[in-house]
Amino acid sequence: MSDFNQPLGGNEMPRFGGPATMMRLPTQDSAAGLDAAFIGVPMDIGASNRPGTRLGPRQIRDESRMLRPYNMATRAAPFDSLQVADIGDVAINTFNLPKNLDIITGFYDEVLSHDCVPLTMGGDHTLTWPLLRAIARKHGPVGLIHIDAHADVNEHMFGEEIAHGCPFRRAQEEGLLDSNRVVQIGLRGTGYAADDFDWCRDQGFRVVTAEQCWYKSLAPLMAEVREQMGDGPVYISFDIDGLDPSVAPGTGTVEMGGLTAQQGLEIVRGAAGLNVVGGDLVEVSPPYDTSGNTALMGATLLYEMLCVLPGVIHRD
Repeated sequence: MSDFNQPLGGNEMPRFGGPATMMRLPTQDSAAGLDAAFIGVPMDIGASNRPGTRLGPRQIRDESRMLRPYNMATRAAPFDSLQVADIGDVAINTFNLPKNLDIITGFYDEVLSHDCVPLTMGGDHTLTWPLLRAIARKHGPVGLIHIDAHADVNEHMFGEEIAHGCPFRRAQEEGLLDSNRVVQIGLRGTGYAADDFDWCRDQGFRVVTAEQCWYKSLAPLMAEVREQMGDGPVYISFDIDGLDPSVAPGTGTVEMGGLTAQQGLEIVRGAAGLNVVGGDLVEVSPPYDTSGNTALMGATLLYEMLCVLPGVIHRD
């Protein structure tokens, strides 16, 4: 018997039964004793367009019942390597967005005090800013692999500095990012000004638009990203709208011409070997995809993040 927690298998309990946790893993109240933890942040009061991401963590967990413990493509065996559990949701204040900054940062301060790597289910993208505060407090400014249709560097939205379109401007302003180790992949769509993405470039971020990704494998790009990131700490933030809405329609601000499902996998798998200290998958909005496929995409990408964490062994 393994000393590590194992997902509940489909031959032990039908996939439509069992606990509604990420991959039907055991739960516990804190990150104590864990190498990695799945965490939900059920929040959408930072969303500017269609709401519903407060329901994202619950459906991601539900659809994750389809995942099995071994990665047949990369041979990663995370549950033979790390102690992992689902430690539940952050108890956000659904009526006060500013208060959530401290609530989220405080929650992740506690998680990181146990040397546990957090893998987060969103929730709207606002959550990444306060989460990065905790990450940077432990690891210092981090490199960032950001997959998204949008740069999320707005100066403000309706005069407010806290919103899902602003987290990476706030993070950069606070010195949470190592700006020479930031790459944004999949940006696209229309903008309010021709230079909307230039602020990112001016900070030293590498911007890879969706059009630069069309019709090609992203494995060569990720080789360059690995060289750029080096040995320093790296955080992965994956907005599900980085994928094309043909494969992930269940989100609030869709943009056509996005990444394919395969390219999404190539990006996360391409982070193998990096010092990944955390990751999130945000903006899954279940009301806009009754099939559940968007949430399954999100659950799979979170599993792939688990598979690239330091210490994960690979089977021959």
